[in-house]
Amino acid sequence: MTLAYRDLALALLVVSVWGANFTVIQLGLQGFPPLLLAALRYVLALLPAVVFIARPATPNRFWIGYGLTSGVGQFGCLFYAMHIGMPAGVASVVLQSQAFFTILLAAPVLGERITARQLVGMLVAGVGLYLVGASADAHRLVAIPLPAFVFTMVGALFWGISNLIIRLASADARAHDRDLNMLSLVVWSSAIPPIPLLALSMALNGPGAMSMATVSWSWMTVFAGCYLAYGATLFAFGTWSRLLADYPAAKIAPLSLLVPVTGLLTARVVLDEVLTPEQWIGCILIMTGLILSMLRRRARPASIADESSNATH
Repeated sequence: MTLAYRDLALALLVVSVWGANFTVIQLGLQGFPPLLLAALRYVLALLPAVVFIARPATPNRFWIGYGLTSGVGQFGCLFYAMHIGMPAGVASVVLQSQAFFTILLAAPVLGERITARQLVGMLVAGVGLYLVGASADAHRLVAIPLPAFVFTMVGALFWGISNLIIRLASADARAHDRDLNMLSLVVWSSAIPPIPLLALSMALNGPGAMSMATVSWSWMTVFAGCYLAYGATLFAFGTWSRLLADYPAAKIAPLSLLVPVTGLLTARVVLDEVLTPEQWIGCILIMTGLILSMLRRRARPASIADESSNATH
C-alpha cells in the first residue's frame, strides 16, 4: 500500500513537530524550572481533552504505569538533562537509544529473541553514544556534561519500559477483543505525571523558586507548554496513531527515524548548536545502529523496535 500524498505530508509534519520538540523544550527552560515545565505539559495535555475522550479500554495499571514511566521517568529525566546542559539536537539522537533498551527488556519480559543484526546495531550505536558523551569543550562547540548525558540515557531507559507497557496493554486488549485507543491512553495517562513532577520540582528547586516561576513566566514558557501539549502530544500523536491504523507499520514506523534529523537541524538553525566532528560521527553511528536493529526479513513479523516508534516523542 502506497502512502497518499496528503498522508505522507502529514507524516513528515509529525516527525518535524517531534524533532523541533527538543528545541522548544530548550527555549521553554529559559528561566523556568524543568520539572515544572514538564508538569505544565501534562496538565495542558490532560485538560480539557479528558472531558471529551473516553478512558482507555485497558486495566488502570497500564495507563497509570505508562504515565509514571513516560511522563515522570522519560520526560522528567529529559527536561532535567536539558536544563543542566544536554543540547537539544544531541538529545533528539541519544533519546532514540530507547529502541535498544526496548529490545533488551523485551527479551526477559516478553520472551522475544535478540537477533544477531540487533546485537550489531547495539554495538554500533554504543560506539556512537561513547563519541557523543565523551565530547571535549571547545569554542562554540557543544560540550555535554556527564550528568546531563546520564539523565538522557535514563530517560531513554524509561521510554523503553513504557514501550513494554504499551505492548502488554495491547496484548491484554486483543485477548479481551477490545481496541486500545492510543490517543485515549496518552490523554488519560497525562493525569499521572503532574503531582509527582510538582513534588520533585519542589524538592529540587524549593518553594521560593517555584513561587517565583509561577508569577514570572514568559510568553516563551506559555508557547513551549502549548506546543509540547497540543502540538507534540495531541496533534502529532493523534495523527501518527491514525496513520498507523490506516497503513502497515512498515510504511509508517521508519519515518520516525527522521525525528533526530529534524531535531539536529532545528537546534542548528534556532539555537545555533554546533557539534564537534566526533559528535557528528557519533550521531551517525547511533542512527546507523538503530536502522540495523529495525531491519528484518520480509517474512518476519514487526519487531518491538518498530512498535516502539508508536510511543510519544
